[in-house]
Amino acid sequence: MFLTRTISGIALVILAFGAIWAGDWVLLLTIYAVSLIGFLELTRAMGVNEKGKRPNAYEIIGIIGITCYDALMYLYGSGLGLLRAGGDVKLTITGAAAAAFVCLMVMILTLLCLMAVYVLTFPKTKCDVPIRTFFACIYAPVMLSFIWLIREWHGGFYLVWLVFISSWISDTCAYLVGRTFGKHKLAPVLSPKKSIEGSVGGILGAALIGFLYGFLLQKTNTLALPNQALYFALIGGIGSVLSQLGDLAASGIKRDHDIKDYGKLIPGHGGIMDRFDSVIVTAPLIYFLGIFLLA
Repeated sequence: MFLTRTISGIALVILAFGAIWAGDWVLLLTIYAVSLIGFLELTRAMGVNEKGKRPNAYEIIGIIGITCYDALMYLYGSGLGLLRAGGDVKLTITGAAAAAFVCLMVMILTLLCLMAVYVLTFPKTKCDVPIRTFFACIYAPVMLSFIWLIREWHGGFYLVWLVFISSWISDTCAYLVGRTFGKHKLAPVLSPKKSIEGSVGGILGAALIGFLYGFLLQKTNTLALPNQALYFALIGGIGSVLSQLGDLAASGIKRDHDIKDYGKLIPGHGGIMDRFDSVIVTAPLIYFLGIFLLA
């Protein structure tokens, strides 16, 4: 199992690197595919539809909404690309407002369509079905899109790795420290194997790697931002905290619905939601921290 998990992890890193290196539509299309799989994993886990069945009306509406959202994100999202023009922060308010408006409009229309299906099928389905579906639309698809927005920044290829330092590197550090020194349970009901020592190790590990990463980029003049190493360490540490919360929240959903994994797509890891649960919540945080700290 450990070997399988390691090989799958390496393959994921290679695929992520390739998509992020290419950027632009290649990265957004990759995020779109990952989002759709995550969306369907989540709807099946929460009982919107049964596993193995074709997408129902709620899922079809969700898929259409996610598709429109990513398409409009590509067309208008550059308005949200801070730090884009040579590192000079010139946010075009009109462009940002247009991008935010069209994306919000798509999500509202998606919700209205879900409500319409509920009304037309009442009382066959319960009111929580459209709510769960809409949550699934937001949780992975919208939040993962912030990876693309970060990549669109000036120097975004280097900044976007802070998302993975705060999530995957944090997970690895937490696992190693917890396995070696873990004695006190962090959340025994949600995740019995996680420890407080592991949690602290993940935070400190992400902060340390973030600091070293920022220091290396500064020394090589690859990316020169004010107080870069210290800010990268701060982003890594704060990101790790939210990453662990996201991991526990995803575990909570699985516990609520009595499932072990969201899927079987990634050998040794489970589904997209099992591997990207921490990345999902970290990406928006890194985006906003980047604006406040690095701009």
